[in-house]
Amino acid sequence: MAARKIIIDTDPGQDDAFAILFALGSPEELDVIGITTVGGNVPLARTTTNALKVLELAQRPDIPVYAGCPGPTLRKLITAENIHGETGLDGADLPDPTTAAQSEHAVNYLVRTIMAAPEGELTVCTLGPMTNLAMAMTMEPRIIPRIREVVSMGGGFFEGGNATPAAEFNIFVDPHAAHKVYASGVPITMAGIDCTYTAQMTPGWINSLRDTGSRTAAEAANLADFFRLYGSHKFPTEARPIHDACVTGYLLKPEIFEQRQCHVTVDISSPVTIGMTVVDWWHVTGQERNCNVLRRIDPEPFFALMAERIGRLP
Repeated sequence: MAARKIIIDTDPGQDDAFAILFALGSPEELDVIGITTVGGNVPLARTTTNALKVLELAQRPDIPVYAGCPGPTLRKLITAENIHGETGLDGADLPDPTTAAQSEHAVNYLVRTIMAAPEGELTVCTLGPMTNLAMAMTMEPRIIPRIREVVSMGGGFFEGGNATPAAEFNIFVDPHAAHKVYASGVPITMAGIDCTYTAQMTPGWINSLRDTGSRTAAEAANLADFFRLYGSHKFPTEARPIHDACVTGYLLKPEIFEQRQCHVTVDISSPVTIGMTVVDWWHVTGQERNCNVLRRIDPEPFFALMAERIGRLP
């Protein structure tokens, strides 16, 4: 079976880097045809540089990177240097990239590439705010039925939010974009924090990743060590979630996730709950089930596979 063709829309971020490296280490199943960047965890210039750095670390500078929207649709950009560090990839020693981003805007790239591909061929993986994808859908609505699936790290329900009491960061940064995507009718899978909080990397697992001997795995372990510094007030052990990597894990092993088809909408009106993903888990509204919601992950096979695949990289 041919590898599944994916575009990764991202705002790296240590956990974004893990998602990308996990995919690059799985070429039999996943073919990363392009990466688009967006302002999110850090500003756009840094997310674009970081995507290039991650690709060069994995010795895949052939994969094109397209810079996209620097900020949300209707709001000012909120970033997360308090979690990811000033660069977004603090913890690793990654040199400045020798390659450059493409001149084409990420939104134009998404439209052009999805329209040119056979219907149902391309999967779009959103690891940050959904600004680029929502703008592409607005610019050319004909892309919507052509997308095989959108797999998104964002949102939550049972755990509440991590940016506000109600909203997860990626959705909160651009709730209007997320609302557009969720209401579009595109097939969408949501890996929210209800799921990602069950994917907690331990210090022992990080050390085992480093012990694989590859430079890529060693730098990934360094990223993980830094990323673990945040969250001591929230998580009772030394383990920490590796959020965005759950997107790649779902593409590779969907059977290790608890999942349910639900109606999901994004609040864009309340000053208290804006950015909340309202998940009709119990189907009480009778509205169309527009989203495959991931609730939990089986961590053992997930982390074993991720270590194996990142450890394959140079």
